[in-house]
Amino acid sequence: MGRLRAAGTISAWVVAMALAGCGASGEPEAAAEQARPVDVVAVTTEPLVLTTELPGRIEPVRVAEVRARVAGIVVQKRFEEGADVKAGELLFQIDPAPLKATVSRAEGELARAEASLFEAQARVKRYKPLVKIEAVSQQDFDTATADLRSAKAAVRSAQADLETARLNLGYASVKAPISGRIGRALVTEGALVGQGETTLMARIQQLDPVYADFTQPVADALRLREALKGGQLSAGDSQALSIGIEGTDYQRQGELLFTDVSVDPGTGQVSLRGKFANPDGMLLPGMYVRVSAPQGSDAQAILVPQRAVQRSPDGSALVLVVGADERVEARPVHTGAMQGSRWQISQGLASGDRVIVGGLTGLQPGTKVEPRPTQEQQASRQ
Repeated sequence: MGRLRAAGTISAWVVAMALAGCGASGEPEAAAEQARPVDVVAVTTEPLVLTTELPGRIEPVRVAEVRARVAGIVVQKRFEEGADVKAGELLFQIDPAPLKATVSRAEGELARAEASLFEAQARVKRYKPLVKIEAVSQQDFDTATADLRSAKAAVRSAQADLETARLNLGYASVKAPISGRIGRALVTEGALVGQGETTLMARIQQLDPVYADFTQPVADALRLREALKGGQLSAGDSQALSIGIEGTDYQRQGELLFTDVSVDPGTGQVSLRGKFANPDGMLLPGMYVRVSAPQGSDAQAILVPQRAVQRSPDGSALVLVVGADERVEARPVHTGAMQGSRWQISQGLASGDRVIVGGLTGLQPGTKVEPRPTQEQQASRQ
């Protein structure tokens, strides 16, 4: 029913055009039959890979915040801002003197606990044979045994305190948690850090590879699925992507990582993420890019110049073709995707049809014409 309505609308529009072109000047019929020269292109089929350009933003693959894990005064900054750093590389040095003192104190506490343990072990060893002959009371033996257990626990606690002190001493050397590019230093020498909170000192971002996050209208995604399901398109390499920076010739190939499973209710868009190599560091976080995503392929696509497609008042598309006896015919068509300066025609044209692309002004269906190949088509034949 929708096609009949569209065809009827186009027919009515064509009749209106024809009536508008008829004047009351009373020119001789022979003059009206003079063939008008028009530019035409002969329709041919060609393989077509459909792509769409979508806006996106660059995001780093990994981001690490460099934070102070112990309190102290920063005594040295050991990196160049904006440089690439390796995981484990020393970035800041916090004054280690107080932490070294803490380690020494913990070592002393451990030695004291070990001495108490040695004493408790010796006491139990002495009491054990004596309690059997009742030279020592059972109560004294039980007390000695409890003191031994307490001494062992004290040693374990002192060992843990020493390990914590050594860890904190290690944290005084603030190192890069990942490899990547480091930004500006957020603290300077002499700053007190880690006092009550883990102070942010710098950020490192891994920029090779990078992610490109972009969105696609859910309506376009559904149309693509319908075209693939109906056989108008065949699925190509749906994982291959390319990326470009607006205003430059920069191009980089990548791959699609995933398509989000939900649609943003506010925008009607679905989110996608691609991954791109970035060895030269040209792609920076937050940069606006254009992502070219494949949408499928048509092995026998029909493409016509954009200027050949006209629209009726209700938006239906038609083209003017050279028909029988070299006269103009209006042909309703269904347009697909725009590829450069050409429309893909999914219905309404066949290979060999001659589509009028030049001399369209005032041209009416039924007019006698003299078709001339366009310069582009002549060049393609040479």
